[in-house]
Amino acid sequence: MSSVTLCIPARLASTRLPRKVVLDLGGKPVVQHVWERARQVRQADRVVLLTDSEEVADVARGFGAEVLMTDPACPSGTARMASVIDRLPGDFFLNVQGDEPFIQPALLDGLITRWKETRCPLVTAVSRITTAERLLASSVVKVVRAENGEAIYFSRSPIPHLRGVDPAEWVSRRAYWVHIGVYGYDRATLAGYGQLAPTELEATESLEQLRFLAHGKTFQTVLTDYHPVAIDTPEDLETARRLLAQRGDVS
Repeated sequence: MSSVTLCIPARLASTRLPRKVVLDLGGKPVVQHVWERARQVRQADRVVLLTDSEEVADVARGFGAEVLMTDPACPSGTARMASVIDRLPGDFFLNVQGDEPFIQPALLDGLITRWKETRCPLVTAVSRITTAERLLASSVVKVVRAENGEAIYFSRSPIPHLRGVDPAEWVSRRAYWVHIGVYGYDRATLAGYGQLAPTELEATESLEQLRFLAHGKTFQTVLTDYHPVAIDTPEDLETARRLLAQRGDVS
């Protein structure tokens, strides 16, 4: 039987909001909300927090998390996971960022289910784009999907282009998808990440997932209505606090 390990990469350093993963959100550190939600994923056999910070590690151990220390030089959550793959059991691995306190356990279970159904190297989530503003925003990463659900390309540009149609009308003419940045990897793909050289596409779009596509790997996609509330700025933290007050405990 396949086993699944859910990883929460969490670093203390952050340029826009220093120490964000240990900041208070409703009486708990931000990362504790993520961990508590991860623990609700029915098909995850193990939940591990990955960090290069002793402070984050101490906070995480304080609320009961299993912690693995990683190299501070890791540039991304994927790299952080790949760097400790020899210390992680499992056939499939989920990457849930430590600043996503509202992540849906059902979505994470959906990613695991899709992998079990398809045995794809990689799986990620997408959500429908419903406004022209979001479609045209370069901060919103768009995805083009094949008929079988595989991701064909990720871009900051609005894709596909509808020739002869005002871009303001594109979302009313066809389905457009935004990429939701949670990832699943099979063991071989994650273990081989360190051997994948950075690519021109990845650098051009500033999107790490394009490294996999450029090296011939494929992503399956899962549809969701989840819209991330990642905490990157002080304004994001205030938004999360308001949402928490409206919803009650998120975990």
